[in-house]
Amino acid sequence: MRVCVGTIVHHPEDARIAHRQIRALLDAGHQVTYVAPFTDCNVTPPPEIRAVDVPRAVGMRRAKALRAARAALSRGCRDADLLLVHDIELLLALPRRRPVTVWDVHEDTRGLLEAEAPLPGPLRPVLPRLIDTLERRAERRLHLMLAEESFRDRFPGGHPVVPDHTYVPSAPPPPPGDDRLVHVGRLSRARGAAELIELARRLRPYRIRLDLIGPADPGVRPLLRDAQREGLLDWFGHVPNTHALRMAEGALAGLSLPHDVPAFRNTTPTKVVEYMARGLPVITTPLPGAASLVLGTGCGTVVPFPAEGAESTVDATVRAVLALRDDPEGRTAMGARGHAEARRRFHWPVRAAEFVAQLERWAQAPDRVTARPRGRALPA
Repeated sequence: MRVCVGTIVHHPEDARIAHRQIRALLDAGHQVTYVAPFTDCNVTPPPEIRAVDVPRAVGMRRAKALRAARAALSRGCRDADLLLVHDIELLLALPRRRPVTVWDVHEDTRGLLEAEAPLPGPLRPVLPRLIDTLERRAERRLHLMLAEESFRDRFPGGHPVVPDHTYVPSAPPPPPGDDRLVHVGRLSRARGAAELIELARRLRPYRIRLDLIGPADPGVRPLLRDAQREGLLDWFGHVPNTHALRMAEGALAGLSLPHDVPAFRNTTPTKVVEYMARGLPVITTPLPGAASLVLGTGCGTVVPFPAEGAESTVDATVRAVLALRDDPEGRTAMGARGHAEARRRFHWPVRAAEFVAQLERWAQAPDRVTARPRGRALPA
């Protein structure tokens, strides 16, 4: 099977796209054309794929990327059996002639916009309606794949769910240490960037440092740079997922401190599962999925959301970190329980086979519109 994979929003080394889905396709013997912003992200494409470079869509400047994406997807689809797109923006750039098309729904686009990207006045009433329209049309005209069970509330059509599981080492990772915390993944205000910086400041007298591994939204980059110059933390920016998780090994704990916003409320952050897979105790705010997993497994601690109750997120996290530091046997046991549960329930190769098989079924028995969009986006 020949598959064209496309993104103009995500980093070309996005863990779900590159390290899980594309890797699963290649391991199954399929050919992959990957349309992605390689140059803009300073990424050299791997030799086993056919790469098509496009500009990255950033902020409000997306028209150039969309025009380039339409042409790039047309080239990538010429000999493809299936087109797999990862951005809602690409629903506006689908080529006129295309194979069976799948939209992999990673996130709650509307919820993230409301939580993290305040819109200019004229766009406030328009963009949410456009997102709703694109989602409804996509569900009628394309195959959908969902990253979370909770997305079924938005897309009730019985679509398959491919969760963001991870590669879990078969051997137990190194035991947690006592002088370093990690946060893996995107940094933004809604994902707890301010709390992480304050936590690093509060833990400095205890000689416990904080490693932040992941890209940051524009609004928090100056804060992170200032904190790094002050010596409070180390911010590494984007690191490919496999390397990021190796860097995380041996830390005292993995942090996940998102705020209580609708876009996150019914999701379990992938980083929680990744920390478990690498034998790290988890400290998380009480998103229902994350709290249930951490408390049910006994692999970490749940701290309050910001501005919730008498104890702040930072106060509770400092207390949890110091308790772990002073209890080497307890933190080692937490890490071991998390690793065992992750290996049992969240090892990606188990899901990889299901993912590939689903794409193969869709490519072999197309039953959706595969061509002829005449307007700006999907067929009406």
